Amino acid sequence: MMLIVTGYMYVEPSSITEFVEDLQKLAITARQRDGNLSYDAAMDDPHAGRLLIAERWRDQAALTAHLHSSDTVAFVGRWGDAMRGEILKYDARRERGLMDE
Repeated sequence: MMLIVTGYMYVEPSSITEFVEDLQKLAITARQRDGNLSYDAAMDDPHAGRLLIAERWRDQAALTAHLHSSDTVAFVGRWGDAMRGEILKYDARRERGLMDE
């Protein structure tokens, strides 16, 4: 069952450029991981330090492997105290085109 991870990530606006650069490096690696279907972040409001996060993973095992990988752990270690997330995980059982019923 595919998992969708999405929501908002917040960092201090003064750190947003550095955070985005670091997150882009993590994204390059994450997209190459077995079971990653997509891994994206978009600036939503730079003045509030808010980014929109959207990830898709083949299954929980793939997501867990990503979350426990050394580069993800290091990223969280660097930014853990400076970031706050409102990110949730959703199960997707039936994927179809936007206009399909």
